[in-house]
Amino acid sequence: MNWDSYIKSYQSYLKIERGLSKNTIENYSFDIERLCLYLVTNGIEVSPIKINEETLQQFIYAIATQVNARSQARIISGLKSFFGYLIFEDYRNDNPLELIESPKTGRKLPDTLAITEIDALIGAIDLATNEGERNRAMLETLYGCGLRVSELVSLKISDLFFEEGFIKVTGKGNKQRFVPVGDLCRKYIEIYKDTVRVHVNVKKGHNDILFLNRRGSQLTRAMIFTIIKDLAVKIELTKKISPHTFRHSFATHLLENGADLRSIQLMLGHESITTTEIYLHLDRSFLTEVINNFHPRK
Repeated sequence: MNWDSYIKSYQSYLKIERGLSKNTIENYSFDIERLCLYLVTNGIEVSPIKINEETLQQFIYAIATQVNARSQARIISGLKSFFGYLIFEDYRNDNPLELIESPKTGRKLPDTLAITEIDALIGAIDLATNEGERNRAMLETLYGCGLRVSELVSLKISDLFFEEGFIKVTGKGNKQRFVPVGDLCRKYIEIYKDTVRVHVNVKKGHNDILFLNRRGSQLTRAMIFTIIKDLAVKIELTKKISPHTFRHSFATHLLENGADLRSIQLMLGHESITTTEIYLHLDRSFLTEVINNFHPRK
């Protein structure tokens, strides 16, 4: 078996045995493909079951000059998982990355948008165009429901349970959750769906997808990034933002306004409360307010 065969076998394992999403599997595969490119570029001919720690260490040194510590740690983790799979399938007896340590990355906290900044971004959308109505509905959904960008682009009309006050979201590993939807978000989705989307020539297979591009197909994640980036430039926002910034702002604003961590965990779709704790940053003034309001010996 060559690298491609092992990779395909690993992808099947991630999909069938571990139930991971397509995006997650692609990310795992990209780490291995990056290693394969390094081997080819440097004329190293070695199979996954023969590659040793020294070769992998040289690869880690090479990527350290190209990516930041966080990306480097992710690549090492992805490769450890791959070689762990090879051990599981009895292709190897050892993990050549076992003694290779990931760089210390610390806790990276993304920028949070203030409510005024979110209003400014949405206010900068040109509503004179059909895409404008769509973009307003999408940004309101990102922020109002705290969705991942992959969850936004795959949102279906059949996922809208407006009478019950929820939308059904399919997250990582195809796990589904119900997220409350506010009146403003619901209003803008309905405006787009009932006045704009009904006039789009929808391509076969995309009939149930809520947000469509001009050609009637599902939007890509890259397109959402571009829309947000262009709006940030338009209002001269200096923060480096992405679709994930809206999700982070959603959670942070809820917490600052008194929502409990468990509720936020459920709405974000985090399996572990620990993930939510790391994900949210708390400023000291908010913590002081919590102590003053809720501690019995304040």
